[in-house]
Amino acid sequence: MRFEEAARRLAALGDAERGQLPRPPGALEPVRISGDERLRVRLGPGGLREAAVLVLVHPDGAGDARVVLIERPTYEGFHSGEVSLPGGKAEPGDRDLVATALREAAEEVGLDPSASGLSVVGRLDPVHVTVSGFAVHPVVALAARTPDLVPHPGEVARIVSAPVDAFLPDAPMPIVERRVRDWMLRYGIYPVEGLEVWGATARILGQLGAILAKE
Repeated sequence: MRFEEAARRLAALGDAERGQLPRPPGALEPVRISGDERLRVRLGPGGLREAAVLVLVHPDGAGDARVVLIERPTYEGFHSGEVSLPGGKAEPGDRDLVATALREAAEEVGLDPSASGLSVVGRLDPVHVTVSGFAVHPVVALAARTPDLVPHPGEVARIVSAPVDAFLPDAPMPIVERRVRDWMLRYGIYPVEGLEVWGATARILGQLGAILAKE
């Protein structure tokens, strides 16, 4: 999809009411097929903690629309080695969740909003990641120019600029069965540059693709 067309379709996102946006494909939701029925939920005193991620859509050199993803390094934790969107938990000094997403993107991939001509166009539906105890709020932004990004050495193993076509409703979405910690799960994935996008990130991008597919 051309960037100009993607930008046009996303421009109205700020006027849309969350919860009434098109849904991502249901096959992206992991289904437990064996293992302990009790999920190990990490909740703070107030329930799910707030987090935000940046869904940054930008043009490539040919004028096609791409979205910025990151591959996490391997570490002891719930999201080790996964593909995700730049983002993280809200901090007390953040003005709002948009500020959270932009701060995290600056920290993780060195995003300079001014240099990339960034404009925030709206938000997608929040995604609850109960295994790590977060309510993740996707913030959608457009960059007028291809951003100059640098991975944070301790937080990002690789930056991937994926074509938005990879997340449209007719894009390939293999179904896999895999053991994830204590559960055998079945879920759909988006293959991107030798990586597998799944879980909360896939559901966010699936909703982005559903919005982009609407005329």
